[in-house]
Amino acid sequence: MSEGVKHTTESGTRRAQQARATRRRIIDQAAKLFIEQGYAATTLNQISTAAGVAVQTVYFHFRNKATVLKEVVDVAAVGDDEPVPVMDRPWVRRVRKEPDGRRALAIYLRNARAIFERIAPIMKTVRDAAGSDPEMAAQWQTNRKQTYTAQRTVVQWLGDKHALRPELTVDRATDIVSCLVSIEVYQLFTAERGWTPAQWERWIKDTLTAAICR
Repeated sequence: MSEGVKHTTESGTRRAQQARATRRRIIDQAAKLFIEQGYAATTLNQISTAAGVAVQTVYFHFRNKATVLKEVVDVAAVGDDEPVPVMDRPWVRRVRKEPDGRRALAIYLRNARAIFERIAPIMKTVRDAAGSDPEMAAQWQTNRKQTYTAQRTVVQWLGDKHALRPELTVDRATDIVSCLVSIEVYQLFTAERGWTPAQWERWIKDTLTAAICR
């Protein structure tokens, strides 16, 4: 590799790293503002000021405020800004490969707890915004459908391991998982009833194991 090409490659890498760092800083500052002020009260100008960038930079990366909030939720869900969907994460592969259905369910629920702990603060903002903003209402429904699809995939894996109760279809078992392993139920227990996340995890593991597993 010539020096000129090497220099160009290194410069391109640095620019990409800087752009990613800027994008993540915008997401982190937006998350704080959304949680503190709510969706409607937070402006792109406020986000840009908090992130230390021009508002045009926010528009460049995200186009609009709804996209900023979506990215905040996505980063909170997976725990980082790597371009890897939840269902491609290593822990999901462990759920799929684990031969024992009950242990596979426990792995799934352990990570569901971690996701809920990260997204609980921002999901209140999303839910409140969905009540008055049609775009956010549509996003809320999209999130619900995506979650159901992911949960059905996990339940299908349990079925493939012959771990489901014989009277349950995959669809019926997914309905049970979808209702119980939800951010709404998690917040009822932890935010309203004062349970710790660890207590919720133990309860949901015992409850779901009894409800859907052989």
